[in-house]
Amino acid sequence: MRSVNVPLGCGSIGVALPDCEVTVAEPPGGDAVDVRAAAQRALEEPLGSPLEERIDAGDDVAIVVTDLTREVPDDVLLNVLLERLADLGVARERVTVVVGLGLHRPMTDAELESMLGPHADLAVNHDPESTVEIGTVGRGEAYGVRESQDESRSPSEVKRSSADASDDASGTAAGDGVPVEIGLPVANADTVLSTGVVEPHQYAGFSGGAKTVVIGAGGESLIRHTHGPETLAREGVRLGRLEGNPFRELLDEAGDLVGIDFSLNLTHGPTGVLGVRAGDGRRIVRELATVARDARSVPVEREYDAVVCGVGAPKDANLYQATRGATYVALGDRNPLRKGGKLVVPAALPEGAGEGTGERRFYRRLRNADDPESLYDDLREGYEPGAQRAFVVARVLRERDLVVTNSRAPGVVEECLMRAADDVRDAIEPGSDVLVVPDALNTLLVA
Repeated sequence: MRSVNVPLGCGSIGVALPDCEVTVAEPPGGDAVDVRAAAQRALEEPLGSPLEERIDAGDDVAIVVTDLTREVPDDVLLNVLLERLADLGVARERVTVVVGLGLHRPMTDAELESMLGPHADLAVNHDPESTVEIGTVGRGEAYGVRESQDESRSPSEVKRSSADASDDASGTAAGDGVPVEIGLPVANADTVLSTGVVEPHQYAGFSGGAKTVVIGAGGESLIRHTHGPETLAREGVRLGRLEGNPFRELLDEAGDLVGIDFSLNLTHGPTGVLGVRAGDGRRIVRELATVARDARSVPVEREYDAVVCGVGAPKDANLYQATRGATYVALGDRNPLRKGGKLVVPAALPEGAGEGTGERRFYRRLRNADDPESLYDDLREGYEPGAQRAFVVARVLRERDLVVTNSRAPGVVEECLMRAADDVRDAIEPGSDVLVVPDALNTLLVA
């Protein structure tokens, strides 16, 4: 059989399994666009009111961008936004670029320079320890700021009234809703903008929209609730699903509460960036999710003994992120594995398990567990933010083996209830029926 290229770090490896029957999951791909031109066009044709109607020249502006765990040309998107802000009379010194880390590790100066280029001097890493509570959300409405759904009011007006109401709202947190905390650079801004990527997400269906801000620049409370066992076990919390997804609904409610004025998002596929949209977060996510589905969906007609899940940089920098390749495949719309099947993830893992707060919690839970079943039962009782990835991995490991190959940290892999192998061929028995998904994070396996 021919060798199939699968990503590893910033390069790739050839996977050849001559003693196996091999099928390759190849999405349609779609037509790539020029990112800068598409972003400029998106600003000219926004979904909702244009940026000039949402901002004043004297505003202090926070722009929340993704961190290095997302493959987004933030330098291009940010440059297009800054050019438009300058045209609208907003001085550069009034702009703060907030790197939406969530609970990931802070980016270094060198990484910020590489990611944002000449705009790195505007960037600050989000500090999840330095947040303010602005209200609560839950059961489909924003507690303390129910008027946030009033379309006659701008997001900035909603955000300011949310901050005023936070003292009253905080009293309902225990019984009525989930507290929403937001980083000070965002909470103190007059106008909140964001960039981001709409791509398949294990819980939100698709990422992007409000998620960049409320998770990336938020505190632990919303992360703890949305990523907790009760939410993740709910019907509708699934890869690729937006409608009827309670995880996604909570993110959007929290975005209303924060008052996200304008977003600029893209989606990508096997051929590159496929589309860019600007304006209202919900509409952006819906439109780009449709583009993504058309480009990424691959029908699966039978079950396999093993699935090779390609990840590559930046997601295979650590085990926390790299396991997404396996869980996206096993817990997606169509699980292609036979019961007892094997998931094989080539991953470089230069950071081992990962260096951020969430990654350390993930590692500690897996390392200290005796077996997947007991870990799963334990985590169903609750866990700290970040450990949700251990919960999802435990769900997969209860019925399937997960083998990580070609890594620099095989000892870390073995500590975490998974197996390590030098190469993909070493992980798969001869005679196996194998599905290779070269881009597991950007391929939707469907029935």
